[in-house]
Amino acid sequence: MSESSPAPSVTAPVLEVWCELQCPDCRTALDDVRALRARYGDRLELRLRHFPLEKHKHAFAAAQAAEEAAEQGQGWAYVEAVLGRVEELDRRGEPLLVEIAGELGLDAEEFDTALIDGRHILVVDADQAEGKAIGVTGTPTYVIDGERLDGGKSQEGLRERIEEIADRLLAAQRA
Repeated sequence: MSESSPAPSVTAPVLEVWCELQCPDCRTALDDVRALRARYGDRLELRLRHFPLEKHKHAFAAAQAAEEAAEQGQGWAYVEAVLGRVEELDRRGEPLLVEIAGELGLDAEEFDTALIDGRHILVVDADQAEGKAIGVTGTPTYVIDGERLDGGKSQEGLRERIEEIADRLLAAQRA
């Protein structure tokens, strides 16, 4: 997702969060993402990267919808709202994606159009291809300072490891 949150400084270390919006493990990982955002604010740039898995039939559309939400200025809020309703997404599909947009005050009609015309497909495809190229096999997966951390197997200790790396990078900037 092109939207970073919150607005990072030019030299902020980057944490890429490879995510799938129909993934229960990604929903669980939201607590860690929120904690990292609260701890670092604009000193750490969080970038959502899309990695829709074939086993979830609405994941690709959800990734496109997240891109539309980012374009409308509410990328992370939208991602959190969709992840909070993964079971409902499984049942209802694209109508739920448009409904969530409306609930957040976004232009739901534009969401519907974006899902029909496929304007964000290339972004999602590019993320997925890059993820495969760097060895992402499941979600969530984090990449910080070139280190890939796989959260799909277990979230245990991942936030602490990310904090260690982020603290080291931030300390190096101050030195």
